[in-house]
Amino acid sequence: MTTKRSESPEPAVPRVSTLSRKDLLDIESITEDDIRLVLDTAESMREINQRAIKKVPTLRGKLVANLFFENSTRTRFSFEIAERRLSADSIAFSASGTSVAKGETLLDTGKNLMAMAPDAIVIRHQRSGAPHLLARHLPCAVVNAGDGTHAHPTQALLDAFTIRRAKGTLAGLKVAICGDVSHSRVARSNVSLLTKMGAGVTLSGPATLLPVEIERTGARVVTRVEEAVEGADVVMMLRVQKERGGGLGFPSDKEYFDLFGLTPARRRLAKKDAIVMHPGPMNRGVEIDSSVADGPDSVILEQVENGVAVRMAVLYLLIGTSGDD
Repeated sequence: MTTKRSESPEPAVPRVSTLSRKDLLDIESITEDDIRLVLDTAESMREINQRAIKKVPTLRGKLVANLFFENSTRTRFSFEIAERRLSADSIAFSASGTSVAKGETLLDTGKNLMAMAPDAIVIRHQRSGAPHLLARHLPCAVVNAGDGTHAHPTQALLDAFTIRRAKGTLAGLKVAICGDVSHSRVARSNVSLLTKMGAGVTLSGPATLLPVEIERTGARVVTRVEEAVEGADVVMMLRVQKERGGGLGFPSDKEYFDLFGLTPARRRLAKKDAIVMHPGPMNRGVEIDSSVADGPDSVILEQVENGVAVRMAVLYLLIGTSGDD
């Protein structure tokens, strides 16, 4: 008679390394090796998401607090799904109906949460620098899920992951990022990551929505979207952020689309095998034509799918590779 051997679940990925910092606050503060580590680890996490049972015990016993002071759909759900698939416990926090609405400071909120011993805090905040404030004062890992117009590092990482899967590399690619650059933390983080990894970036949009200081990042800046898109390997469109004043930079949605929207004719200026990206939410008929957004070159839904794998990788590398095995 043979005895059936009990099998313990395998970890998601080998415990080989960690990020060089305890937090993920922006792209500028992490290394090229950190970026490669996240992207490589996300490949393993993506495989988990293809399984029939999309769950591993990697972060079992870990607690993640999600603090979202700004509206969010994709990013919040993506982090929550990532946490569940890694078997972490998570708590959700929003500003409305909490002590913040009664006047409590962000730092006091963080310290009170810290008393509950979370391993990581994921924070989205309307004020630039809010995640950095928490990271300076709290011992747990802090992940920036978007702060003001400053940074959105996990979005840049998932965009890079999507590009690398489609093109095989980041180095040497021509990337056009078009739209409301002034109010876009996505644009800032993408420029930082892509130039750091050897891609050439061209930014385009109305002159009223192109901050002068963005040229210091090494990106090329033009006002004609045709000039940006021509010969590009990747075309990334950004929405006009009217809630931050972006709508004041042009007379009407129709004029914006006519002059700056990604139409089929403008898409044909890019390379034949170019991919079309958008961090969402999309404003169809404003920055992008529906036939392009839903066309064969679009990887917009792949960006959403890959967001879960990348955020799983980030959480794993920050809090899953330390402590008891």
